[in-house]
Amino acid sequence: MNDLELEAMIQRAAEAGAIKALHDIGLSDVDANKDLQELRSVLDAWRMAKRTAGKAIVQTLTYLFLGALIAGAYLKITGKV
Repeated sequence: MNDLELEAMIQRAAEAGAIKALHDIGLSDVDANKDLQELRSVLDAWRMAKRTAGKAIVQTLTYLFLGALIAGAYLKITGKV
């Protein structure tokens, strides 16, 4: 067996393995490309939702902290402490 035959055999085995792997996870039909695009879309939406939620939490904590500072300053200025 020469190098070309060995390379061809490895290529065929790799292709067969890839086809089997795609079939095992249910992505061997004609709609597989569409399914992958939908999965990417869902992942992008999830990432955006996480980022938005993180920003909202930080913003809320900042407002609470600033509100506490203002309330403390008001109480100190008015002498109600």
